[in-house]
Amino acid sequence: MKVATLRSRDLRGPRLLALVLGTNEIASAIATKLTDASFAVVMSHAPFPLVIRRRMSFHDALFGELSQVEGVVGKRADTLLEVVRIHAKQNSVAVTEMNLSDIIGLRPLSVIVDARMRKHRTPPDLRGFARVAVGIGPGFEVNVNCHTAIETHPAQTGAILSCGTTKPADGQCRDLGGAGRKRFVYSHRHGIWRTAVDIGTPVSKNRQLGWLSGTPVLAPIGGVLRGIARDGARVPEGVKLLEIDPRGRQSCWTGMDERGRDIACSAVAAIEKFILPRLSDRPRFADS
Repeated sequence: MKVATLRSRDLRGPRLLALVLGTNEIASAIATKLTDASFAVVMSHAPFPLVIRRRMSFHDALFGELSQVEGVVGKRADTLLEVVRIHAKQNSVAVTEMNLSDIIGLRPLSVIVDARMRKHRTPPDLRGFARVAVGIGPGFEVNVNCHTAIETHPAQTGAILSCGTTKPADGQCRDLGGAGRKRFVYSHRHGIWRTAVDIGTPVSKNRQLGWLSGTPVLAPIGGVLRGIARDGARVPEGVKLLEIDPRGRQSCWTGMDERGRDIACSAVAAIEKFILPRLSDRPRFADS
């Protein structure tokens, strides 16, 4: 997908500020593309659901680890001053546990993207906090709790909605190497998750990958560990603990995958459609 991208050389004055809610791989793909489009991006951590595709996201920046997606680096910020310092450097995203009320004290938001992917919860109406509010995935209705929304359902991934509602979560997982839902392990109860296995590790079926409150958790299929919750995480019942990619040499567990790229490109295209007519000096564009 080609997206009209606002280049930094076309901007005058401070970059437009964008807040992305969530630190999962979809939120991180959007943050990466917004950074490429010359927005100053802050990502706000959401404790639920768990982030398992951590090598495809900026989530681990919250724990002092290197987090990078396609040349964009995520850095932890605990104060607004630290956000400003991070944004002073090119290709850097501020990742924080500060909430919306803290971040709007920095300066007015141009964009807010709710990419927390809370599939079975009704998202709040965030339209009053930014020029454009974008909803990602289930639960969003245009002109009710967002200005525009992006589909994440496997049947319409990346579709931009200018009216209506996004598809509800139906428990369907997109196929990956012939495996759908069976490539995931879900928590059977709440508890503390412990693991010593790293993402990217080849695993065989029934290999023990961790413990949930002392109960062993086994690999459901063979392949490469694509995602896994952080060691020591507090886990509610019924959430994804880990994912296995069965595709062998084609396995992917870092960077941005095709799904994330499609959703992120659509989000940026929708945002620019809202933002650009409101700018007094309309910039030039180039395809990317």
